[in-house]
Amino acid sequence: MISLGCPKNQVDAEQMLGVLAGSGFEITNDQREADVIVVNTCGFIESAKAESIEAILDAAKMKTEGRCTRVIIAGCLAQRYKEDLLKELPEADAVIGTGEIGRINEICTQALGRKEQVFDVSEPAMVYGLPRLSTTPAHYRYLKIAEGCSNRCSYCAIPIIRGSFKSRPSASIVDEARRLVHEGAKELILLAQDSTAYRDRDIDLSRLLARLARIRDVAWVRLMYAYPGRISKELMAVMADEEKICKYLDIPIQHFDDKVLNAMNRRGTTEDIRKTIEQLRKRVPGLALRTSLIVGFPGETEAAFKRLLAYVKEAEFEHLGVFTYSPEEGTGAYGLKQTVPNDVARDRSATIMKAQAKISLKKNRALIGSRQRVLVDGMEDMALLGRLQTQAPEIDGLVYLSETEAGPGEFVEVTITDATEYDLMATSEIEITLPQRAPRTQRSATKAIGRGLMGKT
Repeated sequence: MISLGCPKNQVDAEQMLGVLAGSGFEITNDQREADVIVVNTCGFIESAKAESIEAILDAAKMKTEGRCTRVIIAGCLAQRYKEDLLKELPEADAVIGTGEIGRINEICTQALGRKEQVFDVSEPAMVYGLPRLSTTPAHYRYLKIAEGCSNRCSYCAIPIIRGSFKSRPSASIVDEARRLVHEGAKELILLAQDSTAYRDRDIDLSRLLARLARIRDVAWVRLMYAYPGRISKELMAVMADEEKICKYLDIPIQHFDDKVLNAMNRRGTTEDIRKTIEQLRKRVPGLALRTSLIVGFPGETEAAFKRLLAYVKEAEFEHLGVFTYSPEEGTGAYGLKQTVPNDVARDRSATIMKAQAKISLKKNRALIGSRQRVLVDGMEDMALLGRLQTQAPEIDGLVYLSETEAGPGEFVEVTITDATEYDLMATSEIEITLPQRAPRTQRSATKAIGRGLMGKT
């Protein structure tokens, strides 16, 4: 299984792997050993599509370099381009849509048993409740709470690929959350195209979060992809009051110029965004905010870009990502005039990230000397790595731990000792508490041990 794109796509890949493993297929991490290679593609923007096609062609090479006989294309690219993929990529033996992932075992068997290409793409559907084979460390797991999107932002192809927004039944979310925690998950990361649109009858996002926080043995519940105009007072309150809910929110604002936001078909104005960010900072103490921006959108003037840059400096987001605009066929913005040259868009992206690096460095340096709780992720290049509650896996910075002995999924108390633009360095401290009325010889021995241990750290 080769899975590309976002964590939501990764959940689909895990469900396919779970179905395959439960049907008697053996999973391998080596493409050369595989009889069947499934490429779970991304079709969001041009660069993602190019990466997906390259992965498909690389997989097809295994038909001559390995033992592979079948290559199956799944995921967003398959859903979006359907029959075109069969024509343009004769290397593919099957193309299946996002609604067919629960039948991946049947499709693999079907493809292996016939020479002609298999095509099975229906309307986009929300698939949940299947067995999952984890592709992340066991201590953190992604949990999809909805599918599709109804916002119809003019730059976005997600509604074309995944359909309109559909909330998953809350009972199934809580059941799966319990199962993931039973399997060892300490952190649950909630996913949707617009998590703040979630509603299952009388259960909105704030009530869902409260239910998940009551699950025994879950330590962190992290919320991703919140729409600025839908962040309610109730959501802020539950994030502030529930200890298990991470003081972290991913809230893509996309831009900070009213004309650009209007052309993007985004709800709300720049003043609405400003008020939302201010209220979040006020109502949820210690909150870390991540945002995503698009530069180079058609009609983005130099003045509009400067307004965006000024707000980045004003808001001081803890984490930030920038995309350059990608025109996608079928979207409202496709074919708009007043396009921004690619080199200008790239320069603007670099300018934003340079400003953000200074902000991030300042915020990280402010943590030096503080005591923090870190969730250990594991080892990489002989270094022990972990994350604060304010850092999401794979997209935010890390904490590099020294003089610390702990395994993946364990929590450790550390002191932050140094900082770079995006990462932190920390060490554990061993504190020795002397008994008040210990015999003289015992006190002396305790002091000696304490000096030795503290010298090592």
